[in-house]
Amino acid sequence: MKVPMVDMLAGWPAIKDEVETAVKTVFNKANFILGEEVAKFEKDFAAMIGTKYAAGVANGTDALRLALLASGIKPGDEVITTPFTFIATTETISQVGAVPVFADIEPSTYNLDAKSVEKRITKKTKAIVPVHLYGHPADMDGLMALAKKYDLKVIEDCAQAFTGKYNLGGKSWKYLGNIGDCGTFSFFPAKNLGAFGDGGMITTNDDKIYGEIKALRNHGSKERYLHEMEGFNSRLDTVQAAILSVKLKHVERWTEMRTKVAQKYSAALGGICTPPEVRPNCRHSFNYYTIRFDSKVKRDAAQKYLTEQGIANQIYYPVSLHLQKAYAHLNCKKGDLPVCEAVQDTVFSLPMYPELSDEQIKIVTDAVRKAV
Repeated sequence: MKVPMVDMLAGWPAIKDEVETAVKTVFNKANFILGEEVAKFEKDFAAMIGTKYAAGVANGTDALRLALLASGIKPGDEVITTPFTFIATTETISQVGAVPVFADIEPSTYNLDAKSVEKRITKKTKAIVPVHLYGHPADMDGLMALAKKYDLKVIEDCAQAFTGKYNLGGKSWKYLGNIGDCGTFSFFPAKNLGAFGDGGMITTNDDKIYGEIKALRNHGSKERYLHEMEGFNSRLDTVQAAILSVKLKHVERWTEMRTKVAQKYSAALGGICTPPEVRPNCRHSFNYYTIRFDSKVKRDAAQKYLTEQGIANQIYYPVSLHLQKAYAHLNCKKGDLPVCEAVQDTVFSLPMYPELSDEQIKIVTDAVRKAV
């Protein structure tokens, strides 16, 4: 049996009627740009996350770019982030004229190591961009402490972590995207909350940042044909907002289903490889289920065998950003970030979506065990 990485049609029958009704409503109004469905989705999204504001944008990459600009990041500033992420995290830093600075990661969660971050803070450092990789929260206690100590902005990249939570200071459980100055989200179709196309969101509790984002997403305009700045054409489509509003009502249940899939995976794979860690103060969203082996040889052999059996898998990410040609000008070299480099050679991700059946889970885990 072939097992896909993601089956976006598996959950369609349960929401089909709701989605079709929501889309027809938009079509009947013909209000496709910043229609009332966008405002409703933003309000509901902010209420769920617990932030004062949420602003819909065209995609997750734009969410990062606009959040950086609205947070006051300027040309020449340094922004510390992880090299173990998709390039959208760092290309947006460069595109606003700032310089990405790479810190190493933790060997268990694969997220930014606060100690490594602190070593890279200079007078030019203005922000930290933690990526909640695969859906597991970064060390927000450690990173927020650094932000307070050095007066830095924190922009959370939550592209893989919608519905993830963190118990800040051991006192307050918060959704990711409601801890730093901004949270950025992607609604790419394969995400936990996926659109039927592209879409993104920025959350914040800061009045000034929110005002800047609303202007930046709409050509720098707060009032039609009056432009306070140059901006972008980056608005969440009304049709996508209507679809996402329907799916938002189901996403917590889908996260619970993902968690159960992950638990079954981990129970079957214990002792064979290293399953994902879930720290006691964290709730994992399980956008991806990523395992780690004790050598590259074992990882590559397992991946090859699964592929031959028709079982989808993926390495997120095979070459860390500090070793990519795009960042050669930063003069990073192999050996600079040893934990990151070890992780990139030993991880790969298994199929993960809410409707993954017990039979499929057994096929996947049996294949991993046989490969090892």
